[in-house]
Amino acid sequence: MASIEQIIQREINPFDTVTFRTGNFWQEQQNSNLTVESIHRQELDRIIQVLDRVGSDHQTRTILLCGERGSGKSYLLSRLKKLLNYKAFFGYIGPWADSDRLWRHVLRYTVDSLTHSPENEQESQLLLWLKSLSALRDRATAKQLVSARGLFILNLRSTYPSGIYQPKDFFSSLYALINPQLNPLACDWLRGEDIDEEDLKLLAVKRPINTEDAAQNILSNFGKIATDTKPIVLCFDQLDKLALSPDGLSGLQPLFTINSTIHNEKLKNFLIIISLVTETWQENKKHLIQADLDRLDRQILLKDINLIQAETIWAKRLFPLHDRAIPQPKSAIYPLNTKTLEEEFPGGKTNPRDTLKLGRKLIQEYKIGISRETEPNKIEIPIVRETKSIANKITREIASDNIAAFKLIWKQEFTKTQQKVTQIKKFSSPGLIKMLQEALNALEIQGVTSNLLTSRSYKSYSLSYQRSPEEKVGIVWTEDANMATFFYVMLACQKAIERNLCQTLYLIRSEKLGNPKNKGYKLYQQVFVNSDHIHIIPELKSIYYLATYHSLVNAVCAGELVVGDTPPNIKQLESFIRDSQVLNDCPLIQKILNLKAPINREPVKEFLLNIIKTQQVMGLTTLIQTVCSHFSQISETRIEQLIQELSQENIIKILNEGIEKEAQLVFLIK
Repeated sequence: MASIEQIIQREINPFDTVTFRTGNFWQEQQNSNLTVESIHRQELDRIIQVLDRVGSDHQTRTILLCGERGSGKSYLLSRLKKLLNYKAFFGYIGPWADSDRLWRHVLRYTVDSLTHSPENEQESQLLLWLKSLSALRDRATAKQLVSARGLFILNLRSTYPSGIYQPKDFFSSLYALINPQLNPLACDWLRGEDIDEEDLKLLAVKRPINTEDAAQNILSNFGKIATDTKPIVLCFDQLDKLALSPDGLSGLQPLFTINSTIHNEKLKNFLIIISLVTETWQENKKHLIQADLDRLDRQILLKDINLIQAETIWAKRLFPLHDRAIPQPKSAIYPLNTKTLEEEFPGGKTNPRDTLKLGRKLIQEYKIGISRETEPNKIEIPIVRETKSIANKITREIASDNIAAFKLIWKQEFTKTQQKVTQIKKFSSPGLIKMLQEALNALEIQGVTSNLLTSRSYKSYSLSYQRSPEEKVGIVWTEDANMATFFYVMLACQKAIERNLCQTLYLIRSEKLGNPKNKGYKLYQQVFVNSDHIHIIPELKSIYYLATYHSLVNAVCAGELVVGDTPPNIKQLESFIRDSQVLNDCPLIQKILNLKAPINREPVKEFLLNIIKTQQVMGLTTLIQTVCSHFSQISETRIEQLIQELSQENIIKILNEGIEKEAQLVFLIK
């Protein structure tokens, strides 16, 4: 039996910032126990009304969703998907690397999202969508069609006799979706992978979707036959990074052009939601074409929450601790109180993120014995009396605490990336080179510039940086499997070298290079074999590093990331990257920058220290369990040994040694 004071002291702060970043709303399941139903309920109902109209008349509509940083836009999209996945299919569309390939980007992200299975469903959204088509609803008929490709295609062509782009290829890919062996390849074709001739033959399709027109028309196909099915909700989120382009025009204009095209071409059954920070929208809308603005059917602004809702957020976070306490606290938000909310937010309004940040700060003060309460803090920690200056110490070392918090966020995000990225070709070639460019910028590499190649089709596959005043290094990244495309990229590389655009050229490619009969292979041999120019075969591990940083960049620009008590900007995030040195472990970065592999650090010990730095005080048992949940292969005995090492190094102090483990506390002293 433990009091609420003892439980707060032992447990991880329930408002810890590692726990309240939303991220990609589609791929990350939110904890419904933390949802406050009244927050943004009216805005949610307005979106549902629009979706119901789309489901009724099949007319595509567009909603602009705006809110201040920390207002909960991504969390609202998560709630929407969770509530309505039974009546709509959902797609997440993130920021793009190249506006010249935006249709292909939208198609890729749409199909990627549709390959995910909704909650409580065994099959993907894409298969559920396919099986909901009228031509396949009758089970007996569907069984016949699935057994014969020709009959399947004939039936779909007769059901949808006009307006379908490349109907034979499109319906052949749909037929391949039903075959477990061909399903991944069919998904690759539908998402616009530039697949090679052998794979095209397996799918019985003539050509890949490798142009903007083709991508637009394939997306149109979904719309033209979608009146048979539930609506498709396309959510454009985390777009704030695009902001304004260098020429003063809106970086969002290509998206609004696409939105108008979808309306003008009368694509059916789409609900498009464009989510933006209010400041980003105000800066960009004055640069957008008025005709495109007129295509917005509804604008929804997320308002601040009231203090009753803020109090409910606190209560939801504290409930798991209260539920274990004996006696039960009299207030649902103890040891916090309404008076503090009123003092911090005198206008009676706040937003979810600031509410969580305040809760974290107050609980952290309470954990270490610095209470704002007028009555004496019930928590007694002997070590506080020993150090005396603990409050000053925390303020003085806030930067190092932020680094510890960042490393924990990085580890969490890295683990998520490992789970959802299973192959390099999940990302387009322009997307991969863009992620690499972001990483090089964070490491303050000099002269990083995009578009080394002069070919319009493949310039977005490349970048360059200045290794020294005399040496410019070029990098080209291509993962397109199609050998014709590979030839043209190699031709562009050859021209870049002939024009002395760089002194050293790196080719990054994990896909095959072809065979001696291929023109692309022959050019590759001339440029990258027995020369100063280098071919690097990237590991999936490198993609984890680049994609993790990319997701954090998007989160920062959308105002969704908090490190410690700080919502960092890009410059601060880059500083965290350098100070933490997390990118130094990326094999690809090591090869490109000729970095030596870093000295091996014991990850468990580092994780232990970061947890203690961010919590200051916690229970020994809780600390061990937390580490075990992140490092399942490490024994509890080994974790205890590492804790003892930190104690012997005078970094932490273990209180109440000699009594039962559950009552022992670990406290940061340096």
